[in-house]
Parts: sequence; C-alpha cells; structure tokens
Amino acid sequence: MTAEESAQSALAAGDFSMWLTAMQGALRGENGSDVPCDGCTACCTSSQFVHIEPDEIDTLSHIPAELLFAAPLLPPGHVLLGYDERGHCPMLKAGRCSIYDHRPRTCRTYDCRVFPAAGIDGDEDKVQIRRRARRWEFAFPTFTDRIEHEAVRAAADFLARDRELVHGSPGANQTELAVLAIEIHTVFLGRDEDTGEAAVIAPNPDAVRAALAPPIGP
Repeated sequence: MTAEESAQSALAAGDFSMWLTAMQGALRGENGSDVPCDGCTACCTSSQFVHIEPDEIDTLSHIPAELLFAAPLLPPGHVLLGYDERGHCPMLKAGRCSIYDHRPRTCRTYDCRVFPAAGIDGDEDKVQIRRRARRWEFAFPTFTDRIEHEAVRAAADFLARDRELVHGSPGANQTELAVLAIEIHTVFLGRDEDTGEAAVIAPNPDAVRAALAPPIGP
C-alpha cells in the first residue's frame, strides 16, 4: 500500500453478515447492490467490459447499438459494452452515469466490497478499484459476522489454490474468484466437534465441486 493510500481514511463497509446476505441476494438477481459509492467511479473508469443479457430490453434501448458487440462464448443476444481509449465506460458523462436509472444488471450488482470480504486484492490492472477496495472496513458485531467472514476467505483460498474448479479456467480473474467464494462459502461452515459451535471447516473437494456446478433444468 502506498503512502497516499495509507493517508486515505477508511470507509465503513457495514456489518459483515448483513452485507453478505444482501450481496447473495444481488447475485441471485433478487435485488441490486446498495454500495455507498459517494461519487467514486472506479468501476466505470477501469477498462471493464460490461455484460448485458438479452432480457435487459430497457438497458439496451438506452445504449447506442454501435457501442455493443457479441459476447464471446455466450449464446446469441448476449452482448458486451466496451470502453473508450481512456478505459472509461462510454455512458459515463461528466463523471456521472448518463443512464443510471437504466444501467445494466452487471452494474446494479457490482460491489467492490467483495474483494476485502474474500481477502483478495483485486486484479492488478484495475488500480483504481484496488485502491478503493482496500479502504473498506467491515464491522463484526457478532460471532456470526466473524465466522462467516472466515468462511468466505477460506472459500477464496481454496479456489485460488485450485483454479481449475473456477469454470475450468486457471486464468479466472480475481473478481470471479471473490464472487464464487461468496456464493459457496456455506460449504466451508460446519460445527466444532468439541464445542458444537459454528466453525470453519475443510470440506470434501467433491462438495465444493457440487456447489460450483451450474443448476440443472429451469
């Protein structure tokens, strides 16, 4: 961490378990992420491709077609919104999202707090996001907050050691690792054999593979 980063004040990320529950809902598509960005546009200015799904009709109607291109390896209709020569989202105007009320689902669920939650520093080429993420500090008012945080980090460590489990891709990025750790962290929760209290466990690798497997059927 640089001296400049050290001088910046910490940002309150909220109570961990409350945030985790909301984040899981966002990943399931039940709600968006309520991130206290306070003017930060790091995720909009870090050369990121934004995935837009075919059912996002309202979003697609507010983005010029020439800014979109087919998403590789995904079914027809899935598109990506790229970035300009500065690495900025082309829908960012005067430091603000010009289609905020119509923004893609990817943007609605993005939350850089996934990085400190999983103990991951973020992708090396996303410098602004890394700096922002390092400033978040979660609160742990209960034992549950702490044990769930430990479980998410244990899941992230497991996935980092075995990248082939991450969609079969050893080159999976840090964002994907952090999100997957949140999605499967319950596999790393169990009970202490002596005390019966909740504890982080080392699960059977097959249980992790099952948790990572895509759902079958509708």
